[in-house]
Amino acid sequence: MSLPALTQFRVEAQSNGLIHLVFDCPDRTMNVFSNAAIHELATFAAWLAEADVKGVLIRSGKANAFCAGADLTELGVAYDMIMEAKPRDRFNVAFDNFFPLSKAIRALETAGKPVAAAIAGLALGGGCELALGAHYRVLVDDPKVGMGLPESLVGLLPGAGGTQRLPRLVGVDIAFPILLDGGRLSGQAALDAGLVHELAPAGEEVARAEAWLLSAQNAAQPWDRAGWQSPAITPMQAERRAAADPHNPAITAILDCVEFGLPQGFEGAIRSEMAIFAALIQRPEPRNMIQTLFLGKTDYERAARKEALPAAIPDIVAAAQAVAGDTADEATLHAISAAVAPLAATLSSQEKRMADYACVAQAGFPAFLGGPFTFAERGFA
Repeated sequence: MSLPALTQFRVEAQSNGLIHLVFDCPDRTMNVFSNAAIHELATFAAWLAEADVKGVLIRSGKANAFCAGADLTELGVAYDMIMEAKPRDRFNVAFDNFFPLSKAIRALETAGKPVAAAIAGLALGGGCELALGAHYRVLVDDPKVGMGLPESLVGLLPGAGGTQRLPRLVGVDIAFPILLDGGRLSGQAALDAGLVHELAPAGEEVARAEAWLLSAQNAAQPWDRAGWQSPAITPMQAERRAAADPHNPAITAILDCVEFGLPQGFEGAIRSEMAIFAALIQRPEPRNMIQTLFLGKTDYERAARKEALPAAIPDIVAAAQAVAGDTADEATLHAISAAVAPLAATLSSQEKRMADYACVAQAGFPAFLGGPFTFAERGFA
């Protein structure tokens, strides 16, 4: 079986019988999981199951990170596609659109070949989930290099097995700060938790991962071996559920994933996770939080570095100062949106997104509503 040409990854054969799967998205400064990258990972996993290789080392071709997660621009397009479908079809459209990454990682870890990940930069979101799908993880021992699942911070949940592999590896109580609060683990903390198997100085992570691959006796994850027992749900589950922010449905969705998934076999668990994700992605809160806390923040910070922020933003923020936290009533929020509207007459949609982020970050406008301009367009829907 020949391996089709890849563009988001490249395959490098080594003289020792191993191959390197190098994640290196072209024309990007950082690797992200686009639809193209997801398709290629699935293609590679299918090839690997039939290939005559000793093992696979996954690494990044970028100097700054392993993988930053999903392509959130494509995610916004997918959201529109889902919501344009008939209501009775939306769940299946969402499930079918987002499950391929979970399937690809699952195919990789069950291909019958040992897989190791050499992590020399941040592995976040889908990048962390890809690393969790490896049988062995070597992490560069640097506080700037770590692993995390920050999806809850933008109203989503890790939908490629993250809510299932992480608690199975490190236990529920260690997993929750990562899953629910966007925490990261680096260095000794990651090793002590069981998130990674080995730490290495920068520049030695590939050799360490290759050494394990060449000596590997088992190409199966712990949860795929006979006698595996999933970790038990702890009292922290109920405590976290009681304290969950009602305006961020991702928190209760993640708790549901853990509670429903851990007692199941892994195939059922990742499908339960995706079922919960498919329902969550249809809600307005993730859409608004992604637009403001990711896209808007990225645009704002880029413009700030260039000292090119729109001149109207300070006045817009000042007009929104009356909102405290996310407890303002609907009438007040509408009043603020109306007050800032004349200040944005000359702003582009991108600049409005930047102003929305500024109002969330500096004036306490509720992030789940997306900022005053998004709220004016969409209301609470």
